[in-house]
Amino acid sequence: MTETDANINTLIAEIEKVIVGKREAVELVVIGLLCRGHILIEDMPGLGKTMLARALAKAIACDFRRIQFTPDLLPADVTGTTIYEKVNGKFSFRPGPIFANIVLADEINRATPKSQSALLESMEEFQVTADGTTHPLPQPFFVIATENPIEYEGTYPLPEAQLDRFLMRVQIGYPTPDDEVTILQRQVIEHPIEHVEPVLNTGQIIAIQQAVRRVHLDASLQRYIVEITNCSRDHAAVALGASPRGSLAIMRCSQGVALLNGRNYVEPDDIKRVAEAALSHRLTIKPDYRMRGGNAPKVVHELLRSVAVPV
Repeated sequence: MTETDANINTLIAEIEKVIVGKREAVELVVIGLLCRGHILIEDMPGLGKTMLARALAKAIACDFRRIQFTPDLLPADVTGTTIYEKVNGKFSFRPGPIFANIVLADEINRATPKSQSALLESMEEFQVTADGTTHPLPQPFFVIATENPIEYEGTYPLPEAQLDRFLMRVQIGYPTPDDEVTILQRQVIEHPIEHVEPVLNTGQIIAIQQAVRRVHLDASLQRYIVEITNCSRDHAAVALGASPRGSLAIMRCSQGVALLNGRNYVEPDDIKRVAEAALSHRLTIKPDYRMRGGNAPKVVHELLRSVAVPV
C-alpha cells in the first residue's frame, strides 16, 4: 500500500465512524472529491446524507458551509453580493456561503431554477462572477447536493444541464438490521460526529487530486469508455444519451478507483464499478420504458453487457 492510497483509506475509515455499513457510498463520495468533481446524493430522508458531508469536512479540517435550498432562496444568497460601504464610499463584494472548501447544497430541488443556476459557474469553473468581477473559489472546492427522490410537491426538478455538472449520483440506501443496531448503540450517549478527527489537510487533498490525473488509462480502455457512452445514444430506451462529459466522468472516476486500490493504472473493472454512478443521471429515459419498470441504472447495466471488454 502506497502513502497515497493509505491516506485515502484513512479518510474513509474516519468517515465510517459516522456512516455505518455504507462503504460503497462513502468511497464514491470520497472519489468524487479526489477527482475534483461534485456529487448528487439522491435518497430518502434520514439516511445520513447531511451527516456524510459533515463527517467528510471534519475529517479534512476544511471550511464547510451548508446552504438550505428553499423556494425563496435568491442567487445572491448563494454566491454573495456587492454592497456599498459608507465608511470609504466604495462598493465591496461580500462572499456568500459558496466560498468554502466543501459546500452542502441541501434539498437542492426545493429552490427555483434561477437559484439552482447560481451553482453552475462555480461547479464548472471553480469561480464566481459578480458585477463583472471574477472571484476564484478556495481549493479544494467540492459540492455535495442532496435531494429526496419521491417528494415532488414544492420542488423544481434539476434540468439536464445542472445534472450533467455532477460527476456522480450516489444513493446510500437503508441500513441492514445489524448496521441499524450499531447506529443506535453509537448514539446512546452522544453523536459519533463529535469523535471525527482531522486526518488529512487541504494540501494533502490537492496533492491526491493531482495524483489521480497521473493514473494511466490505456488507449483500449479509453475506446471502451467511449463505446459505452456512444451506445447510450442509440439505446432503444434512451431519449437523450450521455454527452462527452459522461465519458470524461467515467474516465476520471475510474482513475480515482484505481488510486484507491493502490494502482497507478486503470482496469476494466474500475470502469464497470463507476459506470452506473457516473452515467445514470445523464440519461433521459423514454416514458414507455419507465412504465415497464425500467430505469437508467438498468440501461447502464445493459450497456456494460453489450459492449465488449478489451483484452
